[in-house]
Amino acid sequence: MSFRTRRILIMTPFYMIFQFFLLKYLLLLFGGLDDGYLIIIAIIVGLLHCMPMFFESKKSTVAGRFLTTIGGVWMWMSLMFLFDLMFIYLIKMFVILPFEIIVDLVLIVPFLGIYNFYKSHKLVINEKILELNNLSRDINIVHLSDVHFGSVRHKKIINLLVNKLKELEDTCELAIISGDLADGSSAVGTDDFLAFKDVDMPIIFTPGNHDFYPGIDNVINACKNAGIIVLDNEKKEFGDLSIFGLTFSFEDRCVPKIDESWINPNLINIINYHVPYYWDEFSKLGFDIQLSGHTHGGQFYPAIWFANILFKYNKGLFKNNLGKYLHVTTGVGSMDTPMRWGTDSEIVILKLKKA
Repeated sequence: MSFRTRRILIMTPFYMIFQFFLLKYLLLLFGGLDDGYLIIIAIIVGLLHCMPMFFESKKSTVAGRFLTTIGGVWMWMSLMFLFDLMFIYLIKMFVILPFEIIVDLVLIVPFLGIYNFYKSHKLVINEKILELNNLSRDINIVHLSDVHFGSVRHKKIINLLVNKLKELEDTCELAIISGDLADGSSAVGTDDFLAFKDVDMPIIFTPGNHDFYPGIDNVINACKNAGIIVLDNEKKEFGDLSIFGLTFSFEDRCVPKIDESWINPNLINIINYHVPYYWDEFSKLGFDIQLSGHTHGGQFYPAIWFANILFKYNKGLFKNNLGKYLHVTTGVGSMDTPMRWGTDSEIVILKLKKA
């Protein structure tokens, strides 16, 4: 049983309890509903939250993906309704709110949900400039992460990403994926990533934690079948670039010792590592650029504020006093819920220029 599956199963009973009280106080604004019915609804919502993953882990279906998406959207709406209700009941302690105002405040959540859903499905191209000393010429590379191919975002997200990459074939020399190509919410078949074969530039991928949940061998085989270069604790050189892919996982796995022997002083040294950790250590070893993802930038408010506290480097481009760079992308896909607010679903062109 994967880390993701255990997490969902452990949280489901608490999620049901949360749903019971959320629906109770939400419906009290409109007259209320008998607790017996609320218990039944809370159980149904909880089952919707966890049951589809057992079928999707064997074979992904349209029905399974639809139910998972509905569950993900409702999970986001539940969180927003929680803050909405806290605000409404706080105001009601001091003033009498007209029924029309209460309805308007409740309707904010579904209308905001439409925007969030649209935002998470709109893939944008952002650009960043990195000035480096040992470059013989300017190089453009595409950085992306956290595609999260799975039940919530399936073949459509792969096709959307491939179309964007094809637009960049003439201006960029290679693309680097910093983990979580797969999500773990559905099975990964050998042919699921075949669309990447249409992209006329090298694509490098290094696994992240989510890639282990549907079986790391399944993900790697699907990548190799699509012509994607997998750097699983390995190094490869491309012209002026030396790229080391350091795999990240919550599972027990041997992590190689990285030292100065991995550095080529005559090239730009890039470490592709899913999480934005150990940047200081990697910089001191001689890596010029670290490429990471994992955080999703917090994905949506108010989670963004907590992500800014949890992660020292949550999103964006950073440069230290050694002149080394860390780039943390907000990701292509979304985790658990297909919603974004305050972050982009992005791929980033990193323009490496001679200082």
